[in-house]
Amino acid sequence: MRHYRPESPLPGGAPTAPTTGEAHRLVEAAARELRDPAARRLIDECAERLRQPLRVALAGSIKAGKSTLLNALVGQSIAPTDATECTRVVTWYRSGTTPTVTAFAADGASANVAVRRGAGAHGLTFELSGLRWQPAGTYAVDHLEVRWPTAELSRTTIIDTPGTSSLSHDVSERTMRLLTPADVEPDALRIPGADAVVYLLRRLDATDVHFLEQIGSGGPAGPLGVVGVVSRADEISAGHINALNSARDVAARFATELERTGLCQAVIPVAGLLAFAAATLTQPEFAAFAALAGLPADTLELALLSADRFSRPDIDLPVSPLVRAQLLDRFGMFGVRMATELVRTGVRDAASLSAELSARSGIDELRRVLDVQFGQRAEQLKAHSALTTLDRVITAHPGTPADELLPRVRTLLADVHGFAELRLLGRLRADELPLPPDDLAELFRLVGGAGVAPHVRLGLPADTDPATVRSHALDAARRWRTRSRHPLIDKATVEACLTAVRSVEGALSQLPR
Repeated sequence: MRHYRPESPLPGGAPTAPTTGEAHRLVEAAARELRDPAARRLIDECAERLRQPLRVALAGSIKAGKSTLLNALVGQSIAPTDATECTRVVTWYRSGTTPTVTAFAADGASANVAVRRGAGAHGLTFELSGLRWQPAGTYAVDHLEVRWPTAELSRTTIIDTPGTSSLSHDVSERTMRLLTPADVEPDALRIPGADAVVYLLRRLDATDVHFLEQIGSGGPAGPLGVVGVVSRADEISAGHINALNSARDVAARFATELERTGLCQAVIPVAGLLAFAAATLTQPEFAAFAALAGLPADTLELALLSADRFSRPDIDLPVSPLVRAQLLDRFGMFGVRMATELVRTGVRDAASLSAELSARSGIDELRRVLDVQFGQRAEQLKAHSALTTLDRVITAHPGTPADELLPRVRTLLADVHGFAELRLLGRLRADELPLPPDDLAELFRLVGGAGVAPHVRLGLPADTDPATVRSHALDAARRWRTRSRHPLIDKATVEACLTAVRSVEGALSQLPR
């Protein structure tokens, strides 16, 4: 076969993390050597996958709030939130020039889907009855594809999946087939559907743990990154204004268990309904909250005792019963209480209220975690997915010159340092390591908690010259290697120190000579 030259290893023999550049070259080399049509189709999918945005799947049990969270992340109502037929199939949300929804059958037949917009928080409904298929025939809907012109989808393809605890085995299996195809169809060659997963949970029960174990047991065949979300966090503590504080305590307990077992790299509490309402807050809604905030404190407190009391038409409030019902529908009881309190304490305009509610909903923290865990590691995650499939395809079609590529493919897949960084970031969020605060802050930064660029890892300005960055990196590597040899620190701290050293070595490899 034509000679394939891998990228140079790191100084000192440290292995190189998968990159899309080298993955592209390996995929192209395999394409030249494999002749089987099915194998070529999968190789072409690998190549296309590397050119596309990162794929992040939203998973969780029924009514966990996946579609609401999707709408909040995108900042528009583009995902149906009612339990209709369209929530029983996998739906792909991609960037597009104009809004379109298309149904696809398993064999590729397609049909345009009519969209009906509801009132209030009910959003969209996709009409799947009476579809006109091309080519004509009778088909079952395999999956939906939504194209929408948003900035978020230009960076990330989001996949909304059916509930994992559905009473219908076929519905739950659609999610498993997307995320762990090797488990559902061990003899079938399928490219993994997602590069990373956001898993929504309201309580940590056996179904959640079993699902996360299935993803984790897939090893290199499954998604590399998993972030947990304690969803509908505003409903904890019955929607009282301290609900998010209670949700953070719940998230911390979940995180301790899930990060200890390696099933999840972080757990974040998010009030999805409030996050979406904050992103789409209108001036009339702000005016309504301002009117309520102007009431005497005892009158307002009495009105906000419960959702039923707040919406009663016989209570004399400066906002009509219809508007109050709409506020509850959009913001929930927790959001109404939080918004009125913020206006009472000094928020003066709709934009400021939107920002404050967004921060308090948890969506801003989730965005930061997703950026660090997934966004800034998108190239590594995409390369991992493509190389996983390439390994399976070449192994399934032995006896070709493509066999020579396998050692390099497996070397790249075996380098799981990025995964080690994600797991350590999760432990640091749970504050489990016995290190001083300044050392914990530096460790968080070195392993990519604030970003993966070399100067960010080392806490230096963006315009720092390479020689200075290199000097700081060498010093950091020496200090953390020395710390790892201290006779009194425990095994977990030793591993954390060595992870930091490896991260610094990776940063050094990115600097110009």
